Amino acid sequence: MSGAGRSTAAKIFEDLGWYVVDNLAPTLIAPMVDLVMRESRSTDRLAFVVDVRGRAFFDTLRSSLDELDSAGLNHRIVFLESDDDVLVRRYEGVRRPHPLQGEGRVTDGIERERELLRELRGEADLVIDTSARNVHELRTAIESAFGDPGEVPLRATVMSFGFKYGLPVDADLVADVRFLPNPHWVPELRPRTGQDPEVSGYVLSQHGAKEFLDRYAEVLNIITEGYRREGKRYMTLAIGCTGGKHRSVAMSEQIAARLSAEGVDTQVVHRDMGRE
Repeated sequence: MSGAGRSTAAKIFEDLGWYVVDNLAPTLIAPMVDLVMRESRSTDRLAFVVDVRGRAFFDTLRSSLDELDSAGLNHRIVFLESDDDVLVRRYEGVRRPHPLQGEGRVTDGIERERELLRELRGEADLVIDTSARNVHELRTAIESAFGDPGEVPLRATVMSFGFKYGLPVDADLVADVRFLPNPHWVPELRPRTGQDPEVSGYVLSQHGAKEFLDRYAEVLNIITEGYRREGKRYMTLAIGCTGGKHRSVAMSEQIAARLSAEGVDTQVVHRDMGRE
């Protein structure tokens, strides 16, 4: 999405040693790959920033990707996403029009762009929501997925969140732990978070907590093995409770620990902790 951080992402890929081409017409992707392969033996990782500034050229992206498939070249689609209100604020901050708004408002351009990119987003290998991420967190997400090819077969992000703040749009799997009693209603636990031993112990001692962790871990083992077989290198698991402060935080830490024990390179992100 325009305004979701493509330029920042491009710089991060460059820092990781990728050869980056910004705003390239999709019809030129395959020829560019061929040129680089013939002219530069030291470059084997290319990143292309493609967006709606290409207008009519954008329609050819599908056929360009098919050309890469036919040539036996591995490619992955990273889709950068943000909430509408965040995109509006960013455009207002830089005082620039959205490339598709025409004579309308910024929100009109965003709506048109979402519709144009809907199918591509559905095909993306990795969706990164930058709504609540700063530059450093975006760098962490990209480095986790692309920093060291071949070093780790699968990387996972376990994200706690609060349902009252909305679902994470970049999650591959979402689990709801609101079936557990809420520590918010225990006065001595209310100001603490799920990272505190007292809160974590309270959550894990509740009926159904251990059973959930055991069975969810079994499901994740099946999924991670399937991801490895299919060559998928990253996944995002979202664990939600009401406010994203107690139950989801405690359970996310436990799930991340179990994934790590199974050899999955895992990072934990507490999206909404401290937001209240």
